Amino acid sequence: MFDAALRRLVDPPLDRCAGWLAGSGVSANALTLVGAAIGLAAAAAISQQQFGAGVALILLNRILDGIDGAVARINGPTEFGGYLDTLADFLFYVSVPAAFGLTGYGNLFPALLLVASFTLTAVSFLAFAAIAARSGRNDGTHGPKAFIYSTGLMEGGETIAFFILFCLFPAYFPELALLFAGLCGVTVAQRIALAAKTFD
Repeated sequence: MFDAALRRLVDPPLDRCAGWLAGSGVSANALTLVGAAIGLAAAAAISQQQFGAGVALILLNRILDGIDGAVARINGPTEFGGYLDTLADFLFYVSVPAAFGLTGYGNLFPALLLVASFTLTAVSFLAFAAIAARSGRNDGTHGPKAFIYSTGLMEGGETIAFFILFCLFPAYFPELALLFAGLCGVTVAQRIALAAKTFD
């Protein structure tokens, strides 16, 4: 929901950093892979209840996710780079709630429900992108992307906000996860309505 507004705030510093990295010969795909490893490290830290480290690694993962896209725009985006970036994103998004599920039996069901809700939001997102690409539709609000975005209540910025809340208030993970899963359900409903309007 807030991703387009956040882009206007974070893109300028990320673009400056990306310019230096691209000039130094660092590839977008290399940054994507490093970011994926850091995302998995965040999940590992969380599974060991090292929540402070988890927050720091989550933020670092997201910074690299922004920079790799900026480097790709400088060097010229590739289809494989877009594929790799998307795969790394969803690996991160699933691994963090799964890690919370390992921290205690009471967290297991909320974590499983959240992962299931992520699966549905991912399908609603990617299926829309695949079908919309055939007609060249683009909402124009997310900047140059490897595929067409469909907006919704829960997007990247909101997801990171919840992940940080999970780490800051781990005792409330079940309640926060159930709330997040419900909001993901609303997002799926929004995208179904958008698809019906766009494709019918």
